[in-house]
Amino acid sequence: MILRNARLAGSQTLTDLGIQDGRIVEVGPADTAAETLDLGGRLVTPPLVEPHIHLDAVLTVGQPRPNVSGSLFEGIAVWAERVADLSYADVQARVRQVLRWQLACGVQHVRSHVDVSDPQLRALRALIDLREEARGLIDLQLVAFPQVGMLTFATGRDLMRQAVELGADVVGGIPHYELTREDGVESVKFAMALAEEHGLAVDIHCDETDDDQSRFIEVMTAETIRRGMSGRVTASHTTAMHSYNGAYAYRLISNIARAGLHMVTNPLDNAVLQGRFDTGPIRRGHTRIKELQAAGVNVCIGHDSVMDPWYPLGYGDPLQAAFVLVHLGQMSGDAELRRLIEMITVNPAAALGLPDYGLRPGGPADLVVFDAPSEADALRLVAPRTLVLRGGKVLARSTPVQHTVVWGGVEEPVTFVRS
Repeated sequence: MILRNARLAGSQTLTDLGIQDGRIVEVGPADTAAETLDLGGRLVTPPLVEPHIHLDAVLTVGQPRPNVSGSLFEGIAVWAERVADLSYADVQARVRQVLRWQLACGVQHVRSHVDVSDPQLRALRALIDLREEARGLIDLQLVAFPQVGMLTFATGRDLMRQAVELGADVVGGIPHYELTREDGVESVKFAMALAEEHGLAVDIHCDETDDDQSRFIEVMTAETIRRGMSGRVTASHTTAMHSYNGAYAYRLISNIARAGLHMVTNPLDNAVLQGRFDTGPIRRGHTRIKELQAAGVNVCIGHDSVMDPWYPLGYGDPLQAAFVLVHLGQMSGDAELRRLIEMITVNPAAALGLPDYGLRPGGPADLVVFDAPSEADALRLVAPRTLVLRGGKVLARSTPVQHTVVWGGVEEPVTFVRS
């Protein structure tokens, strides 16, 4: 296959991409192939990577009751009730539907947090089997995640160990939800030790609160440095960082960079969950993205939820989350718009430790074609993905909707791309 007139992310010129034996090869204007597609200047990126989602909870909005307040803590309470009705078949059926949505959006790699507070680990067992079923279409990393805390009940640490032994890829935590500051610190140290023992990565829900005294990110940073785990540790949410004083934040960010932590911000959920105790101005619910990036820290965008007790909307498209962050993160500058595409592709690929990722000669023919000519247009339109390839094989297609208007009595086609 040859893809003609592709506009690669970060480039202003058009190029041709050859695909042979599932890899990208260089081609010239005179080369021919069994199949040649003219992309017409459409944007082409590596596969989208979802670094933070809760697949076990997708499509449970309103079950067993609505989240009336829309708050984080009511969402946790509603989910605790829904867990009682979980079954292997229930989890797999819901997740299969959302994985199809993600694949249509160009997502090929997903890190999902899975609640392991259930003594039977039903959701984790269902997702471990689904991980094998989806392999080669969407690759899953599963995080052992103690949704209601690790030390809040007697068997919490045992369930974390069981989850790892069962096949979880990553060790999680939620220190700000533990009963005391001391319990939160202990939970971070336990998670880091468990991951180190088994050679796993760490991804902790950290400081997802507006409380400026929630400072477990500094514990994660210190443990990462002391254990030599740089590059294997991710801090998700860290919304309390938006409330830290400037002097503390400056020192903290320097240490985060030193530790080599990855950071994930989740603009969809946290825009509606945070600031619930504010009367005005209401905080926006994301970490200090620009300062972290200026310090050289890898920052990624996560979707977090799809129609669950915490967020009633969404369909699993990282581009939609990036579009929201344009506004909440004030990332509308030209270079910032391009960086947002990196935050849903190459940045989370690094956080997930993907070994063979990116568009390059000899690299895998895994790519996404957007129905837009640039990163800015892709974000502006939340553009459909017209083609999704993996190993040179088509995994998803979309046919863009054709719009017409009647102007001056004449029906004429309309596109939303500047001519």
